[in-house]
Amino acid sequence: MTTHPDRVDHELIQAAAHVAATRCRGDNHTMAAAARARDGRIVTAVNAYHFTGGPCAELVLIGTAAAEGVYDLDTMVAVGDRDRGVVPPCGRCRQVLLDYFPELNVIVGTNDGLRMVPVSGLLPESYIWADHQIAPPHADPTP
Repeated sequence: MTTHPDRVDHELIQAAAHVAATRCRGDNHTMAAAARARDGRIVTAVNAYHFTGGPCAELVLIGTAAAEGVYDLDTMVAVGDRDRGVVPPCGRCRQVLLDYFPELNVIVGTNDGLRMVPVSGLLPESYIWADHQIAPPHADPTP
């Protein structure tokens, strides 16, 4: 797994931590995520926990980014409320992030050892959804 500990985006961690501290209230919203777009903009979101499942903060962030016209994310981090610090994405989020943003870097680790890891490094031997889609047949141009 390739890591880039010297390039950890601390401003992004602070943005997620701020949202976790100020917007995560109660059991419905316990995680915050922040992502930096390639153009430098930061997008934030919180999870929407529900006993039936509900989307993680990382997945809510993908929709929020699209709603804000951000489609090219560079780096993402998730932070837990109640000062839990950086939390790595769950398996479902790892797969979705890989499919949406195969070049994305994810900040993982503890406060003592934060590092950036390519999302592909979080899912070794991973299934790449786009690689397994059947191309639609081309229409025959002859009448």
